[in-house]
Amino acid sequence: MNEPKAPDALHVQSLARGLSVIRAFGAERPRQTLAQVAEATGLARATTRRFLHTLVDLGYAGTDGSEFWLTPRILELGYSYLSSLSLPAIAQPRLEQLSARVGESSSMSVLDGSDIVYVSRVPVRRIMTVSITLGTRFPAYATSMGRVLLADLPADDLDAYFAATEVERLAPRSLGTEKELRRELKQIRAQGWALVDQELEPGLRSLAAPIRGTDGRTVAAINVSTQTAAHDVDGLLRDFLPAVLETATTIAGDLAAQRH
Repeated sequence: MNEPKAPDALHVQSLARGLSVIRAFGAERPRQTLAQVAEATGLARATTRRFLHTLVDLGYAGTDGSEFWLTPRILELGYSYLSSLSLPAIAQPRLEQLSARVGESSSMSVLDGSDIVYVSRVPVRRIMTVSITLGTRFPAYATSMGRVLLADLPADDLDAYFAATEVERLAPRSLGTEKELRRELKQIRAQGWALVDQELEPGLRSLAAPIRGTDGRTVAAINVSTQTAAHDVDGLLRDFLPAVLETATTIAGDLAAQRH
């Protein structure tokens, strides 16, 4: 009978225990009590309590005093892998094809806290007063890609997002209240895409669609942005929406194939 492999001398047991606490949560166990996490990990309750409250203090978990759950910030722990290996590398050639097809800039972003973060971009021309590069952040609620990502959040996570985010009107046409945004997110969830018309900056329109993982959940979003002088809303929906949706589906297929 094989003996269990002894931990490497460089093995940090406390880190391994902390990761086991994170892994105790999942689709079937999104919210758990201290006792449930202790049972799932095999750790003592006192040890489990310290790890859980550390995660809460760092923003990676939430609690109501009796149950614990992971917050969207936990995605940061996987962001380095996605950004350095799979998703942006897979998406970049598809975004280049999309930009060539519609003649406008295209981008991909992921949700990070209250913001979107650009992880891929194909600029055709400068369309904003600020320069957009990889790593650029914008408030998620004010962008087409951000709204696509927010629309797919579980209800508790969306509540946590609004609780932690100060909504303000960034432009005269912006939706500026949580009620307005929730109504818009409900529509986006139903139709599968988002259009933002001069809400982030006057003169800028943007159309976005979700990139879904093999489990059907949204892992990123792509968009096409244009100036209002170049395309009206009807033209954007007629000429750009099919291309954006098709590209999103293609990237999702590429991602699924890469992981098998």
